[in-house]
Amino acid sequence: MKNIIETKKLCKTFSNGGLQQHVLKNIDLEIREGDFTIIMGASGAGKSTLLYALSGMDRPTLGEISFCDKEITKLSPDELALFRRKNCGFVFQQTYLIDSMSVLDNVLCAGLLNNNDKKAVTAKAHDILSSVDIKEELWDKFPTQISGGEAQRVGIARALVNSPRMVFADEPTGALNSQTGKDVLDALTRFNNEGQSIVMVTHDITSARRGNRILYVKDGEIAGECDLGNYVSGDKERHEKLRDFLAKMGW
Repeated sequence: MKNIIETKKLCKTFSNGGLQQHVLKNIDLEIREGDFTIIMGASGAGKSTLLYALSGMDRPTLGEISFCDKEITKLSPDELALFRRKNCGFVFQQTYLIDSMSVLDNVLCAGLLNNNDKKAVTAKAHDILSSVDIKEELWDKFPTQISGGEAQRVGIARALVNSPRMVFADEPTGALNSQTGKDVLDALTRFNNEGQSIVMVTHDITSARRGNRILYVKDGEIAGECDLGNYVSGDKERHEKLRDFLAKMGW
């Protein structure tokens, strides 16, 4: 499969009171098209920092990132913002929906930033909301009038409305109960099965099982990798393989 993202000697250093903290250390990494890549690791290992660097939301201190064969580390802030808008979708632990806008308008707003054909964007928004099981009677509701699980699925619709090359998800089920979290994971899995490339940070083994590729970050480096293959519900061997891998990583 083609690589969407490649990094070379990726480093990220933060300064705090004159002290330097090396959060990412010389990471060479390839993210393949069509993969559901999971980034795991202990708190403070650098997994979210890596996600933000890969997506262009944060600049590395050193190293290169190529995204769709374009070196994004050399882009200006405005060029980088435009690149993210066209190529990336984002799903966070908090949905960051705009409370003063309806469910539908939250999705439309993201779509119209890239495409001024309102009729086409509206049709796409309707389709994508339906595909994440947001019923039409909820489209005119405000984010405060729907459940947390519904809001997160609206967030997924917003992330996908522009047909991004990559969806980046940072702990998307972290604030949800088990059932609503499963609904969100089911939606992400379904889109991945349809070809959507996803990179997701999680600390939850149930969420991690949805990925086909597990990267374990330890002390700012990729300490190990596990190939799980395509997700199949109820696959006990998959769960055991992941658990054994995480045990070897010291998780």
